[in-house]
Amino acid sequence: MKKFVLLICLAALAGAAWVALKPSQGTQNTLTVFCAAGLKKPVEVIAQAYQKETGNEVRLQYGGTGTLLSQIKITQQGDLFIAADDGSLADAKKMGVTREEFQLVKQKPVLAVAKGNPKKITSLSALKQDGIKLALPNPEAASIGRVTKRLLGAEWDALAAKAAVMKPTVTEIAADLSLGAVDAAILWDATVPQFNGVEIVALPELAKHAEFATASVLAYCTQTAEAMRFARYLAAPEKGGGVFQKHGFNNVPGDKWVARPDLIVYSGGVNRPAIEKLLQDFATREGITMTTVFNGCGILCATMKTMGDSSNPKFPDVYYACDVCFVPPVAEQFPEAVMLTEAEIVIAVPKGNPQNIRTLADLARPGLRVGLCNAEQSTLGFLTRSMLKSMNLWDSVSKNSSSQVPTADFLVNQMRTGSLDAAVVYGINIHGDPTHFDAVPLPADKSKAVQPFAVRHDSPNQQMGHRLLAYLREHHESFETAGFVWKGNTAPVKSADIVLPEWLKQKQ
Repeated sequence: MKKFVLLICLAALAGAAWVALKPSQGTQNTLTVFCAAGLKKPVEVIAQAYQKETGNEVRLQYGGTGTLLSQIKITQQGDLFIAADDGSLADAKKMGVTREEFQLVKQKPVLAVAKGNPKKITSLSALKQDGIKLALPNPEAASIGRVTKRLLGAEWDALAAKAAVMKPTVTEIAADLSLGAVDAAILWDATVPQFNGVEIVALPELAKHAEFATASVLAYCTQTAEAMRFARYLAAPEKGGGVFQKHGFNNVPGDKWVARPDLIVYSGGVNRPAIEKLLQDFATREGITMTTVFNGCGILCATMKTMGDSSNPKFPDVYYACDVCFVPPVAEQFPEAVMLTEAEIVIAVPKGNPQNIRTLADLARPGLRVGLCNAEQSTLGFLTRSMLKSMNLWDSVSKNSSSQVPTADFLVNQMRTGSLDAAVVYGINIHGDPTHFDAVPLPADKSKAVQPFAVRHDSPNQQMGHRLLAYLREHHESFETAGFVWKGNTAPVKSADIVLPEWLKQKQ
């Protein structure tokens, strides 16, 4: 009750409008959404449809983006914030009030005039002439004002001095123009078709610039799964996207609408200690199910190849490989990747190294029981075999390996039971058990595996996959705690551009 009273008081104080859509029977949750005034008409239609489908109430407050952001910062309450421009969203992120982002539409600032342009206004200079009444959005309150002021520089100051009126929202000045109270106004291009008797005059000073309107989950949201669901609904082509388009907006296609989607994640086994809990937490926060498959990357790639192509509903949306060498085989489906982490390959030996193993060559000693991963099934096995072949050690070392397994976890378990004297594993695999294992380092130029994270280019959950990447980046300490070296702040690379070192290219 206190939350409701506080928000109503603030809305009245700011002159902003609350719209509480009438809930359907069986209402379960109430979402509080702060929305830029220029998006009012489509967002209200979308919210009504969502409420009818789900029975969950959506409480909307409209205003200038800057005004809304100030209110959010003061109240520290609410579920979603729909900003009209990139700059306001950036400000919100700096303030720490927003989390996940869902791009909805792209907008351009334009000069609008009465239908037929009776005053023959064709340039910025014409706006300064006597007898021209100009309406401008307040840059302190409305995102369109802030964006235009930045674009026009000194010209903005001259126009502001001449303006007949300056108002806090784009819809207010559009209404003035539609009613004939002014002759011209700076608006978003998508605002123009929402008002009668208004048309656009092309200005080169504004023509090339565009901004994204974005819905973001607020840091104060206490029902994130429901907020995420409504945000996905806003962005979905079959739902909100179609409504935005009908209202004249250039929508940015979101993921295919499913009330509770299933995100399919394939991951190399080495990544499991760092991401298993993060994946569970992400799924809970998004309100989705998640199918997670951990295995050797050779097996994962073979499984994808067996499916034929990504039209198979079980084809993964996300692929987090153990090393870049297992991205090229599926580059068609995963055309770019982010190098997220790095893991060292070592020789694991029992504590104290009783066999005095110092190099890979020592693994060839007669009678030594050596654990290796299968080169066809796993990244680690492929890297190990390539490393040994490049040093002319493969034949002699592989003779000491009685069985080759798909992941290093099996090797570590065999060492714990005393059935192996040494095993080539990732340092990650023994990182959490220093009392039982020692690690023998390998040649630095061949012992680094880099783990790439990729989202399938035609996934119906493509945007969700990118949000998962952002979530993992936000929690990079989990990877460092597990023993990885963090590399995830770099830009994506094209899978087709990945070049393997010569020792990995040799005939296997």
